[in-house]
Amino acid sequence: MAKINDLNLKEWKQYDDILTDSLWLLGGRDKSGVHNNTYHGNFIPQIPNQLMRRFTKKGDVVLDLFLGHGTSLIEARRLGRHGIGVELNPEVAKIARGNVTQETARGGVSSTVIVADSTNPYATTKVAKVLNKINKKQVHLIILHPPYHNIIKFSDDKKDLSNIESVDCFAEKFGDVIENFIDLLASGRYLAVVIGDKYTNSEWVPLGFNLMQETLKRAPDLILKSILVKNMTGNRAKLNQENLWRYRALVGGFYIFKHEYLLVFKKK
Repeated sequence: MAKINDLNLKEWKQYDDILTDSLWLLGGRDKSGVHNNTYHGNFIPQIPNQLMRRFTKKGDVVLDLFLGHGTSLIEARRLGRHGIGVELNPEVAKIARGNVTQETARGGVSSTVIVADSTNPYATTKVAKVLNKINKKQVHLIILHPPYHNIIKFSDDKKDLSNIESVDCFAEKFGDVIENFIDLLASGRYLAVVIGDKYTNSEWVPLGFNLMQETLKRAPDLILKSILVKNMTGNRAKLNQENLWRYRALVGGFYIFKHEYLLVFKKK
């Protein structure tokens, strides 16, 4: 079986910082180097770091289809992986480019930020052109951290998934992203989705499981390898309001979100 990472499993005990359990209890976000938390949609850098170290080798290509401010590409440069990021919002993409270029690229790897709509097949063409430029045919890890539907409105663009009118339409558009890019993922390699759930009209809406089902429906070549549960820390919306939210939970008969999912798939 082809090796998909740089780990020396003869010395497996030395990798005690690499997570192998399905419950991820992570501390505060890594703010080293150019990492920052100025963008509300950022996920913590430890997530792409863990994924890349487990599922890629130096010189492999990592593709992030909801790039935001560039967290995944920053980690890719640190770890010696080529990075390609797709971002819908041109202003956000510009900031991402600035962030990414400040990070030292190890191993002579490239980092490319593409302004495009991942739900549109034309975005696939743009990514394929970048792969051709770096003499690669496929990508080796796909990371998707979409908006959690309409919890946070990221722009006024109708193509923005945070503006999609219903959960069903949101899942369908996310499925378009999977369908557009699954052929670019090399066989035996991994795709990861970072997603949380939400409440609507006092009802728990399982966005995570909706997207899990949509992913498997749109990409029959994928198998589900893991459902990881990660703790949420430093949630801005609840910052310094723990007592208020606890009161609301007791009154409303609900539980406060303290987790999100990391869904890991492997291409057959």
